[in-house]
Amino acid sequence: MSKDASDEIPAAEAPAKRAPLNKYALACAVLASMNSILLGYDISVMSGAQKFMQKDLNISDTKVGILAGIINIYSLVGSLAAGRTSDWIGRRYTMVLAAVIFFAGALIMGLAPSYSIVMLGRFVAGVGVGYALMIAPVYTAEVAPTSARGLLSSFPEVFINTGVLLGYVSNFAFYRLPLHIGWRAMFLVGAVPPVFLAVGVLAMPESPRWLVMQGRIADARRVLNKTSDSLAEAEERLADIKSAVGIPEGVTDDDEVVTILRKSSGSHGEGVWRDLLLRPTPAVRRILIACLGLQFFQQASGIDSVVLYSPRVFDKAGLHSDSNSIGASVAVGAVKTLFILVATFLLDRVGRRPLLLTSAGGMVISLVTLASALHVIDSQPEGHAAKAVVGLSIAAVLAFVASFSIGMGPIAWVYSSEIFPLRLRAQGCALGTAMNRTMSGAISMSFISLYKAITFAGAFYLYAGIATAGWVFMFFFLPETRGRSLEDTVKLFGGDERDANGEGKEHGLGQNKSTELTTQQ
Repeated sequence: MSKDASDEIPAAEAPAKRAPLNKYALACAVLASMNSILLGYDISVMSGAQKFMQKDLNISDTKVGILAGIINIYSLVGSLAAGRTSDWIGRRYTMVLAAVIFFAGALIMGLAPSYSIVMLGRFVAGVGVGYALMIAPVYTAEVAPTSARGLLSSFPEVFINTGVLLGYVSNFAFYRLPLHIGWRAMFLVGAVPPVFLAVGVLAMPESPRWLVMQGRIADARRVLNKTSDSLAEAEERLADIKSAVGIPEGVTDDDEVVTILRKSSGSHGEGVWRDLLLRPTPAVRRILIACLGLQFFQQASGIDSVVLYSPRVFDKAGLHSDSNSIGASVAVGAVKTLFILVATFLLDRVGRRPLLLTSAGGMVISLVTLASALHVIDSQPEGHAAKAVVGLSIAAVLAFVASFSIGMGPIAWVYSSEIFPLRLRAQGCALGTAMNRTMSGAISMSFISLYKAITFAGAFYLYAGIATAGWVFMFFFLPETRGRSLEDTVKLFGGDERDANGEGKEHGLGQNKSTELTTQQ
């Protein structure tokens, strides 16, 4: 990104006195983000269930690896469909759909009599995960006031980590049951949260930005009045959204707005893929690269390998009993959840860039430490590694997940949800989610083969190298977005009002559209 693009924008500053947290916006963010529990639970519960499932169904390591990671590939269906679905039926009903799909998937997995039926359940659950993973950050960013957007937009990651912890607890609670019952109980418990989530989501308001895109200005104003820090801010946010959509100032009648939107580029996502992929403006291209790059490095640095296969890592480190390895995995979930809470309270105070760079740096150090400790353990006779080295490897795993949670974990979703122009946001975030899930699937499905080929130590040295490349990418390419309105962040990437409108300079549409609307008015 060119240097002068961000130089034109004044440096973002935190307000001198922070406004009290809007409780209504907080409640909306919590309800929306609870969908993310489903993803975290599914990832971590598989880490404990796989050992017992492998024995019960008599399947190979290769099939276990595929079963563990394939849900991320399946989730591509949901994440890519969620962009268009959320533009068509709204953010709220898309979240309900996600909960219903995941409920069905959890039942199929829990009642599966064979490997093929488990795989079917993974597909259904994966589609639901894809929907939930994409829509929660988008809705939360669109509802949150600017003063608390970082805090509230990080909630999906908070609940992913909560789901991770609950999955580990479920492993610990059911692993003593008979072999053919224990792992099924672990999956069936995952069918309970979606029921309550679907009911809770129906009590939420729709996203004000989606309402404006449908021409429902009065409804959007009512939501903004409840979710903004003041009525003046609500009117300012509404004016910014209307400008981004292409509604001239002073037009307030819903019927007139609908007429304008029908004559413009549409309100249900028409033409978005063209403007994102085929003919993007330079600013939109930079935004897309920033989103895809951040989501790539979040997963390629190995977090799912640590979370999904932590019992194997701890077994390699010397914790051979089921109770010890699963108990240590519960500690991973607890640390991961604890440190995500640290990130939520620093996002709007410290900013996105400092936390991202600190997080990636901590991940590099902890991965190198873990790889070195495991290399020492490899060089010792089986069971003769020094307790200090075993303790160091466990501490390195905990440090890695803590480092991930203070930056890379939550901010990848926060950042991706706030940099796209309004008209491109849903599908743009869907592409980011697709990249995230693709890399998560590739990493989780390849880990067993990877550590067998180059050892555990070699695998974690490789992840350390990728995390280092991620630090360099973030340092040179990601501007700070703290304190910016969603309609203003595109300027950080060298864009202007036409980019915010989703209309390209080279398309020759932005200025003509503006002139046409003014003439009609």
